[in-house]
Amino acid sequence: MGELSKLPNIGNKLELQLNEVGIETVEQLKKAGSKEAWLAIKSIDSSACINRLYALEGAIQGIRWHGLPDKFKKELKDFYNEVK
Repeated sequence: MGELSKLPNIGNKLELQLNEVGIETVEQLKKAGSKEAWLAIKSIDSSACINRLYALEGAIQGIRWHGLPDKFKKELKDFYNEVK
């Protein structure tokens, strides 16, 4: 696969979804941010859950999503609950 799958939390399936919505590089993912990238994926896959949102943020920060600080998790959870 490409460079995105080298990031933490990004497997082949998620990389393919990112590519499908026009995000093909680490820089493009960072520029889009986890929320925008997740919304784009949600538009093509209604099963996109909060864990995928956490995974994207963790990838941007270079850490496993389980290690995201609580403040990021809360912000992402609030966002998820607003748009789901």
